[in-house]
Amino acid sequence: MKAIVLQGPDQPLALQEVETPAPKTGEVLVQLKAASLNRRDWWITKGKYANISYPAIIGSDGTGIVTAAGSESDAHWIGKELIIYPAHNWGDSEEYQSDKFSIIGLPPHSGTFAEYVTAPIAHLQLKPAHLSWEQAATLPVAGLTAYRALFTKAGVKKGDTVLVTGVGGGAATFALQYAIDTGCRVFVTSGSGEKIERARELGALAGVSYKAQDWAEQLKQLSGGFDIIIDSALGDGFSKLLDVINPGGRIVFFGGTAGGNLPELNGRKIFWRHISILGTTMGTPTEFADMIDYIGENKLKPVIDAVFPLADAEKAFRLMDDSSQFGKIVLTV
Repeated sequence: MKAIVLQGPDQPLALQEVETPAPKTGEVLVQLKAASLNRRDWWITKGKYANISYPAIIGSDGTGIVTAAGSESDAHWIGKELIIYPAHNWGDSEEYQSDKFSIIGLPPHSGTFAEYVTAPIAHLQLKPAHLSWEQAATLPVAGLTAYRALFTKAGVKKGDTVLVTGVGGGAATFALQYAIDTGCRVFVTSGSGEKIERARELGALAGVSYKAQDWAEQLKQLSGGFDIIIDSALGDGFSKLLDVINPGGRIVFFGGTAGGNLPELNGRKIFWRHISILGTTMGTPTEFADMIDYIGENKLKPVIDAVFPLADAEKAFRLMDDSSQFGKIVLTV
C-alpha cells in the first residue's frame, strides 16, 4: 500500500510503498477514503511531540470501508462505512486517560495517512449517512475533543452564553458549531477579522480580536459575561478570562497554543465567584460514540477549509504553518 511515512523531523512528506497491515483477531482492515490533519500531526513533523520514533506513518483521523476482518466471526463488518476512534488504552476511568493512553499515528500504532489501516472492532463507529467521506474524516480528534470539553466538562445547555477562543482551529470550530446547535449565545475571539466573520456566518453573535488591548472589556460589553469559556490558548491572556466569566461559570481548556503554562491568577476571583477551571484532552470511546450519534441526529456538517489528495500531504501541512485555515484540512485517499 501507499502511505505518508515521516522519516525524521522537518523531513519532506512523500508517498511511499509499504507493507499492507493484516488485521489480528478482534481487528478489521479499513480501506481509508479520507483523513484529516490535526495540530498534533504538525508538531510531530517538527519533532516537537512526546515519544516520537521514526519512521512513522502519521495521521490520527480516518474514515473508510472495512475490507477484511481478523476472524470469521467479525466478517459481518466487511463493506461497512465507518469512522475510527483514534486512540488506544483510555483506561477504566471516565474522568481521565490511563498512563498507557496513546493516539494513533506514531509507532507502534500506524496512522491514517495511508491507503489502509487496521483498527480494533471496539473502536469502530458507523459513518453518519449525511456526511461525505471528507466531512466524516474531520471528526475523530477535533470533534471528540470539543464534544468532551463542551458537553462532559462544561455541561452546556440551551440558553448558556459561551465564548470560544481562537476560532478557526479544528476543535474550536467544532465547539462553535456544537454550542450554536445547542441553542447557546455564542461569541468568539480570533486574531483574524476574516475568521470572526466566518464564525458570524455560522451563527456566532459577535467576535473580538484578541490582538486588541481591551479585548476582554469589549467581550464583557457585548455579552454581559459568559457561563462557559472554551479555550485552547492559555498564555498571558488566560487571566483576563476571569474578568468575563460569570459567577459559577466554567472555563475549559484543551491546549496551549499561546504558551503551555497558566499565568498568575487571582485566586479570590476564582473561589469567591465559584469559578471552575477544567482541563481536558480527547475523550473516551463512549464519548466518541455519543459524538457520532449527536452529529448524525442533528445533521451537523463539519467545516472544511481545504482538501488535498494524499500525495500532496506536504502542501496540506504547509497550509497549517501560519494557522490561516478555518476548519479542517482533509486528505483524500
